[in-house]
Amino acid sequence: MYGRKVKLRFFFVFLIFIILSLSVFLIIKSLEDNVIYFKSPSDLKTAAEIEKKKIRIGGMVKIESILIKEKEVKFIVTDYKNEINVIYSGVIPNLFAEGKGVVAEGFLKDENLFLATKILAKHDENYMPPEVKKALEGK
Repeated sequence: MYGRKVKLRFFFVFLIFIILSLSVFLIIKSLEDNVIYFKSPSDLKTAAEIEKKKIRIGGMVKIESILIKEKEVKFIVTDYKNEINVIYSGVIPNLFAEGKGVVAEGFLKDENLFLATKILAKHDENYMPPEVKKALEGK
């Protein structure tokens, strides 16, 4: 019915389609695992359930909230509407201070406690990430 060339051409087109589909699927799947969502303390208070995925929270470090004990730092992140307690073990950036903007990456333990694995405050005191600025302005 069909010649050998037509069957071979159809086979290669089908094979290319399968390879492209598999490649797109693998790319999307790997990107899905690496997505880190940004949330403000108010967003976390209104969240229906606590996810076990890595997230970033941002806001301002509440004045007189930093407590340093040996290798552990406890502080409160606020967006001036809601607050969340943060616990971090590790090296603190030099620009980390009370009343300054901060982004903490980690996992939400419960609605009031965030376990940070990384503190992102490597900017000068005049810079504020757009997500934090937007969250503080009330969207």
